[in-house]
Amino acid sequence: MTLAVSKRNHLRALRNGPPRSLEIMLTSDHADDLQSQIEEVEALSSIYGDEWCVIDEASRIFCIKISNDMGDAKLTACLQVILPADYPSSAPPIYQINASWLRGLERVTLANSLEETYVEHAGESLLYLWVEKIREFLVEKSQSAGAEEEPAGVNKTTEEDDDDDGEEELPDFRTLKMNTENVHLFMTHESDEVPPVKHGDIITDRRSTFQPHVAPVVTPRQVKMVLDKLYENKKIASATHNIYAYRIYCEDKQSFLQDCEDDGETAAGGRLLHLLQILDVRNVMVAVSRWYGGILLGPDRFKHINNCARGVLAQEGYLTSSAEEAAKVGGKSKKTRSKKTK
Repeated sequence: MTLAVSKRNHLRALRNGPPRSLEIMLTSDHADDLQSQIEEVEALSSIYGDEWCVIDEASRIFCIKISNDMGDAKLTACLQVILPADYPSSAPPIYQINASWLRGLERVTLANSLEETYVEHAGESLLYLWVEKIREFLVEKSQSAGAEEEPAGVNKTTEEDDDDDGEEELPDFRTLKMNTENVHLFMTHESDEVPPVKHGDIITDRRSTFQPHVAPVVTPRQVKMVLDKLYENKKIASATHNIYAYRIYCEDKQSFLQDCEDDGETAAGGRLLHLLQILDVRNVMVAVSRWYGGILLGPDRFKHINNCARGVLAQEGYLTSSAEEAAKVGGKSKKTRSKKTK
């Protein structure tokens, strides 16, 4: 219902001309880009119908639900995009893919495929190409042996219950809108270099193995570069989960840009980010690889992930004595509260 109303309002706006905020933008240096965007959005609305959704017209934020339409082996993904003022002439869309089954190496492979498509068609409108590239990826995954044998299990992880089966992952539009304020941080710069990645001590428990990795980062683009670098290692790429979190301090706004990824280990990314917040570290990314050994660890897996992360941060000199003390106090207070509730 909401999608249909949003689509009707958007098409009505297109018929009546661009909104006032867009008319102002048309007088800028990017008038041709904006006109191309309006024409592209109109075409996509016509092609994809209710699957296409306008999130914020003025901020140029849109999303589309993509599926492979293959019956029992159906997979879906939500592509969210922000169209920068200089797209398509000189910048790509800022994008985010929401799909609970898309993890690790598969996510990196798909991201690289979209970036290659952009390079091949730089200066052109490419959202349609991206949508069909993602749909092609979904079809190929569904046709793989694993999808055919157990299509209902694609969203499962090593230690999750089946409670979430059938639930559709909803896009985080709030995060996407926030990113419009930091678009420049996501763009590629010639001066960008892959930050040095350090590896920490391994923890093994009941045949599961955990290893941390840390790197200094100052932009989300560098976070992706670090991930690409990690996945070049075949052992890391084969891990059951590669959980990560990062915190970047923006001096101009005196605020943090931060995010995390569970990579299928539900809630692990959020816990890892919380640890970085308690330790008050900044301009750093921490990843923890887990190779599942076949035995469920329960809550102990979160303890190992955080201990790994804290260890590698201390190893590389990111921790101060006050940060360590704050972390200990935070852990004790949390434990005390849990005792009271029992």
